[in-house]
Amino acid sequence: MISSGARADFLEFLWIWNHQQNLNTPGLHRRLARWLQARQVGEDHRLLLMAFRGSGKSTIVGLFCAWCLHRRPESRILVLAADQWLAIRMVANVRRIIEKHPLCEALRPDTPDAWAMDRFTVARDAVLRDPSMLAQGIGGNITGARAELIICDDVEVAGNCDTPGKREELRERLTECEFVLVPGGSILFVGTPHTAETLYDTSGFLTGYRRLVVPVMDSLGRSAWPERFPRTEIEALRTRTGPRHFTRQMLLQPVSDEAARLDPRALVRYAEEPDYREAGGRAQLSLLGRRLVSGGGFWDPAYGKPGVGDDSVLAVTFTDGEGNHYLHRLAWLTHDPNSATDPATQQCEAVARIARDLLLPVIRVETNGIGKFLPALLRQALSRANAACAVVEHASHRSKVERILAALDPALAARRLHAHESVFGTRFPAEMAAWRPDATGVKDDALDALAGAMLAEPVRLPVLPPGQRLANWRGA
Repeated sequence: MISSGARADFLEFLWIWNHQQNLNTPGLHRRLARWLQARQVGEDHRLLLMAFRGSGKSTIVGLFCAWCLHRRPESRILVLAADQWLAIRMVANVRRIIEKHPLCEALRPDTPDAWAMDRFTVARDAVLRDPSMLAQGIGGNITGARAELIICDDVEVAGNCDTPGKREELRERLTECEFVLVPGGSILFVGTPHTAETLYDTSGFLTGYRRLVVPVMDSLGRSAWPERFPRTEIEALRTRTGPRHFTRQMLLQPVSDEAARLDPRALVRYAEEPDYREAGGRAQLSLLGRRLVSGGGFWDPAYGKPGVGDDSVLAVTFTDGEGNHYLHRLAWLTHDPNSATDPATQQCEAVARIARDLLLPVIRVETNGIGKFLPALLRQALSRANAACAVVEHASHRSKVERILAALDPALAARRLHAHESVFGTRFPAEMAAWRPDATGVKDDALDALAGAMLAEPVRLPVLPPGQRLANWRGA
């Protein structure tokens, strides 16, 4: 590992920096600093640091890099991250530390050459081809580079580990680190698990790595950083993110998606209809005595032929100011084969009637499949129905499983997903109970439509022609 000299130890280096920045040094950060220094003294060359999101681990590692250059200016450090910008953030932060830390004055070069955000070279005696510190995304080319220390900072993220092929590609790219590292050099992985088959499983890719794992709570429920993460904040975070994400990102346990279950008993049932009123010249819409601030419909279209193929489903949801979601209607749209009106127009007219009756401000139409030509037809149907409703084309770029879990898992865990009693008279509860992330051949079109509605951003109501009234119940 990087050799030491008669200079400040890392904990002292960290304390001086925090004191200069008018910051405290919490016990959690002292723990991380002691571990990193002990591993350096012990000449451990393969390290894994897992700490919960928001713990400041990347900040501590950045200071550790600056300290390594303080101890040995000839060191070369390569920072790898999931993308180039994440790596640049780390390198730019280390550069700022060197510019301002009292113990790094001798490292500041006389000229600004090679002093960029993504790479810089400190004042050093050795003539080396590689900069002191270099940022690179995991997909970049590092062939030919050399380093005494490689920092793999959050190389695993949700977008590059959600399939077996992506996980294999990630491991293949990281293997290149062994050819960049000089003899006696060190690799430090820093991150949190994003999948059950996580890179950070030490029985697999990182076999033999010394590791420190710091979840936000220990087995007795005590906070690792009580000043910033008291129990009330931890529980609120668990509620907002849902059990799956919280367990992975905060407790550092790589739970499987297949363990997820959507329990219809977690839905909060209600029977009331929205109450539309005008006060002081302004429209208001409330439900269960709560002012509604957003709402709309999400249409996941299909051909609508009964019993054949995917279902064409419209989900209508509202949201109040407290973050509660209300699944107010689910409509399975079909068509009459004997009608003189074409099937697409029949479905659009049904959607327009629902939008008009429920005062919906927006309908989002999934355009990944057959929905590409539907927005224009729907706008015509809305105009004929005299419905003040915008139409937004929506193309999904996330997998269906990911969308459903991201939307429903946190809301159900927090008991913030309400459903109108009419929903319980449909097939939705059975679809919800039967759904599994790894299931095949199970209907999930209603779940997908609901997820789309919940994940959508609110849209302002459109401007209406002169003389037509606008029921803008969402306030400003």
